[in-house]
Amino acid sequence: MEDRVLDVVVVGGGPAGLTAGIYLARARMDALLVEKQSPGGAPALTERIENYPGFPEGISGFELVDRMRRQAEGFGLRIAPFNPLLGLRVEGEEKVLETEEGTLRAYAVILATGMRPARLGVPGEDEFHGRGVSYCATCDGAFFKDGVVAVVGGGNSAVEEALFLTRYARKVVIVHRRDRLRAGKILQERALSHPKMEFKWKKTVKEIRGDPKVESLLLADVEGEGEEELPVDGVFLYVGNLPNTEELRGVVELDERGFILTDADLRTNLEGVYAAGDVRAGAVWQVAAAVGDGVRAALNAQFHVENLKGTAYI
Repeated sequence: MEDRVLDVVVVGGGPAGLTAGIYLARARMDALLVEKQSPGGAPALTERIENYPGFPEGISGFELVDRMRRQAEGFGLRIAPFNPLLGLRVEGEEKVLETEEGTLRAYAVILATGMRPARLGVPGEDEFHGRGVSYCATCDGAFFKDGVVAVVGGGNSAVEEALFLTRYARKVVIVHRRDRLRAGKILQERALSHPKMEFKWKKTVKEIRGDPKVESLLLADVEGEGEEELPVDGVFLYVGNLPNTEELRGVVELDERGFILTDADLRTNLEGVYAAGDVRAGAVWQVAAAVGDGVRAALNAQFHVENLKGTAYI
């Protein structure tokens, strides 16, 4: 792809990666951002973000990250979409990145690869994926107009997406293994008072049933009080997240769940390699926090490169 050693390659085009790109471009670093899909990350699929500072009426996730992209490109950041990372290794002071479109070399790397939804791991999940099983209400909610859908989970993502689904479905049932929601209080208030929403407390999904598409869920009581079948037209799963670090195993140090371990300056165990955003162990999984990570990682990567080149302003 490139016939020279770049200053910095940013891997991942969510809020952390785009913010890092803004700062690197403003510093006139020779930087490139590679992204396995189109820029935006998970927030691009979020219908509305209400807790990002500066937007008192809220803003759609897509619009927010698209503004970040335009800002980064406006300062000169080059973005290579649909170019996933395949591997990373170190050769002396250079980091070698293998991507689908070719090999890149850089003096520093910022890993901002984010997360993906965890799978529930029950019978029927794979069979009915795309036929009633979904992980994205914003993507698929309109397919269930006037239907009955279930949302599995009790955190912010589950409740936000359940509220979004009330625009289309005539009934939305939240299935949660606890007796109360884990989501933020304002989301709880909206969900618990919504006339289209119902709740199945202390229940887990044992099986997703249907033919040829989803028709029902088999629910089990967590306290062993039997099972029940819940008729639904679709089910949206929000049961946690997994880090996008498969290509980094054995390269950078990961915690037991696969998130990247860093120090306070976001440095990994490899000199000149940083991690930022949701993929970092200890991250709080908020857009505002990811933006802060992107700033810190970019500044530290810039300092690392300038030290190597002998141009650091000390």
